[in-house]
Amino acid sequence: MATIYIENKPYDVPAGKNLLETCLTLGFDLPYFCWHPAMGSVGACRQCAVKVFKDENDTKGKLTMSCMEPVRDNLRLSIADMEAKEFRAHIIGWLMTNHPHDCAVCDEGGACHLQDMTVMTGHNYRAYRFDKRTYINQYLGPFLNHEMNRCIQCYRCVRYYKDYAGGKDLDVFAAHNHLYFGRAEDGVLESEFSGNLAEVCPTGVFTDKTLKQHYTRKWDLTMAPSVCHHCSLGCNTTAGERYGTLRNITNRYNGEVNGYFLCDRGRFGYEFVNSAGRIRKPLVRSQLPEATDKYTALQAAALAVKAGRVIGIGSPRASLESNFVLRTLVGEDNFYDGVSEADHDLTCLALQLLRETVAHIYSLKEVEKADAVFILGEDLTNTAPMLALAVRQAVRQQPLQDTVADAKLPQWQDAAVRELVQSEKGPFFSATISHTKLDELATQTYFAPPDAIARLGFAVAHELSDASPAVPHLGDEELALAQQIAGALRSAKNPLIISGTSAGSERVMKAAANIANALVASGKAAGLVLTVPECNSLGLALLNGHKMTSAVEAIVNGYSNTAIVLENDLYRRGAAAEVTAFLDNCRQLIVLDHLHQATTEKAHVLFPAGTFAEADGILVNNEGRAQRFYQVYPTGEDIQESWRWLAEIGTIIANEQISSWHGYDDIVKAMATEIPELQGIDSLAPATDFRIAGQKIPREPHRFSGRTAMNANRNVSEPKPQQDPDSPLTYTMEGYRGQPPSDLIPFFWAPGWNSIQSTNKYQQEVGGHLRGGDPGLRLLAHAPAANVPFSTAVPQAFQPMAGHLYAVPLYHIFGSEELSSQSPSIMERIPAPYVALNPADAERMKLEEGQLLSFSIEGQRYQLPVKINLTIPGGTAGIPQGLPGIPFAELPAWAILNKDIKWKQQPQTTF
Repeated sequence: MATIYIENKPYDVPAGKNLLETCLTLGFDLPYFCWHPAMGSVGACRQCAVKVFKDENDTKGKLTMSCMEPVRDNLRLSIADMEAKEFRAHIIGWLMTNHPHDCAVCDEGGACHLQDMTVMTGHNYRAYRFDKRTYINQYLGPFLNHEMNRCIQCYRCVRYYKDYAGGKDLDVFAAHNHLYFGRAEDGVLESEFSGNLAEVCPTGVFTDKTLKQHYTRKWDLTMAPSVCHHCSLGCNTTAGERYGTLRNITNRYNGEVNGYFLCDRGRFGYEFVNSAGRIRKPLVRSQLPEATDKYTALQAAALAVKAGRVIGIGSPRASLESNFVLRTLVGEDNFYDGVSEADHDLTCLALQLLRETVAHIYSLKEVEKADAVFILGEDLTNTAPMLALAVRQAVRQQPLQDTVADAKLPQWQDAAVRELVQSEKGPFFSATISHTKLDELATQTYFAPPDAIARLGFAVAHELSDASPAVPHLGDEELALAQQIAGALRSAKNPLIISGTSAGSERVMKAAANIANALVASGKAAGLVLTVPECNSLGLALLNGHKMTSAVEAIVNGYSNTAIVLENDLYRRGAAAEVTAFLDNCRQLIVLDHLHQATTEKAHVLFPAGTFAEADGILVNNEGRAQRFYQVYPTGEDIQESWRWLAEIGTIIANEQISSWHGYDDIVKAMATEIPELQGIDSLAPATDFRIAGQKIPREPHRFSGRTAMNANRNVSEPKPQQDPDSPLTYTMEGYRGQPPSDLIPFFWAPGWNSIQSTNKYQQEVGGHLRGGDPGLRLLAHAPAANVPFSTAVPQAFQPMAGHLYAVPLYHIFGSEELSSQSPSIMERIPAPYVALNPADAERMKLEEGQLLSFSIEGQRYQLPVKINLTIPGGTAGIPQGLPGIPFAELPAWAILNKDIKWKQQPQTTF
């Protein structure tokens, strides 16, 4: 610790940080532009000047940029010194020389860091009276709008895009006062994290194009804390609504999960909520008109449940509460998890490995601190994007710990650190089916089928511990690579192993767990991360549902005749013929979902389920962290949470347990009581009766306007605000105005800080945890270190087959996930269907790029255009998962080629 003096008042602060973040942590308002807590300091904007004095006798002092000055004991400074204030005012005047002053029409207005800093420095009038520099803006794709004339040359955009996120196609051009931040030519920004530019940019140069289409100022949005539903990582978000439509998703800071950033799928995938394909009224197919009121539909569903032998099909994209209420309604023996057999087995295995591992289960933020990383089987950029972004930070750790530390440079000195490190990277090894975007960072890459990846993993584990099984018949190159990887992991301080379910191989995951456990057995504090398919896959697994195949058998064989399907398109979970047989054999099919899709079309009774924006619930992410999301706005239609529909059906049929519940809190308490690993989940977030000074937390900013005018077409009188019985939040701007608990922060705002930069006012220290702790509850306890489990499931070496290709899954960040694929902006980025082939395989089959390849997998026929892939292993075919136009297949699996293809016997290859 160090003692510093600000305006002659002493403060005890951590040594080594810079003055700017220290002053912000202490609560002082000090303007800045180029500095960002996730990216460090470069001293480009000169806006954060303070007066620093030699000692208590120095009355003159010198101007110093606070972001470039380290904290040291007995340092004295003044923020309010007149010379410093005048300097800051002059600086912003210069920065604003060419700014168009178009706040009234700027998308950033009301949430603009430039506006805040301009007011903070007292820059009220512009002195510049001459022609302004102007630029032509660029088309940057469906996500971002570009308005270069608003730029103040802070360099944040290129520092984030290139240095932090690894993007290649956005840069700074020209020099001096004619800088241009954009692409060399118009085109879609290639980075999967480009949307963060809308929050990183302190002005309106880069803004959310999806918001622009139905624009609303920040102060007119109704907002609530939420959790991203588009992958298993559980990034925290803030969802904003106006006039009954969801308008945007912004980042909600969580110091243990996503920090300051989101991926583009999480940020722009929300538009399915406003889709024309939404189910907005209950339907009962046996009557005309089919659309009916909620009470008629509930009675029809209750009658079917009471009269039939009913089963329930859960969903990994539905909340924990909805799955639990369905399980309670149909009984534990009749509850099925609603995923493919492979996803069931793989997710259950992931849960088992996380329970049993003696390694530490890393959070996203802990991943950034790993100094050696080994990925097995996961294309993280496409399956768990924010985990890929965290790995990009992890590869810098070893140079930061060694080269930078030896030079005695503080890590926040970003420009100096990057100049010193150059292209130096820490040990990072990637074993995947095909090329990934992280390969450019890798020490070594290894492209192979899943079983070969597993063999390499088991070999690495054996090199680390003799207790882990050896791999027979391993090639010399693979053995050398295994030894190299094992050596790097053994030498690291914080080694990390990453794997998951997307390769479709249990053995790959078991190999990853073996490596992590072997490291712990050798005395290393190793970390393990396993990804799972969807946002609540792990939560669903905790409910111990049966396999979907058993549900099909129960219906087809007549053991059951009624099914309730919860937020699930079963045609994405199994072969079309089997799913059709299942649905057609249901005497009564009750479906709850958001959007019309193939399964809802066969429903006898259909209920409109609330999306994440219209519902309350809990998700459990890939690390076992339970997190609460809150309803953003009340709906004026018969749309409500799935758990509420199911609870009402249970009440009508007089289900004893369900009838005893009187609200949301009772459901959560029941989960905590009945399921051992959910114990404590009832304390995850404040109860519904939580109040501060007798007040609820408002979802609307205090400047919210137009509440009366919004309904003037129906009634000029102000309607009574809707009540929220399920949370401590209110749908109005009235309520407690101070800082709520971190779980309940609906938006970040502080006096003088209207932009997302106001996050610093909510943190214990800038860039650290939120006050009161970050949201979420870790559910999975660590296994005792004395018991190190090792799997012995070492696979045989992969051998290609003549006349066949081994079909392996490939993924796309845009297209593979179900809900985001219904968002118009995401649709523009979804690739066309294809099958990926190795060039040698394509040549043997006399196929060129774009020609059709015919094949079948377990009776399902495919005809897809060929896409040449230079890194996919010979004898395999990559099939994108989830893309429109590609039927479901359980992969990996052998694909039988069309007999018309002339297939030459492939020589034996060692992988």
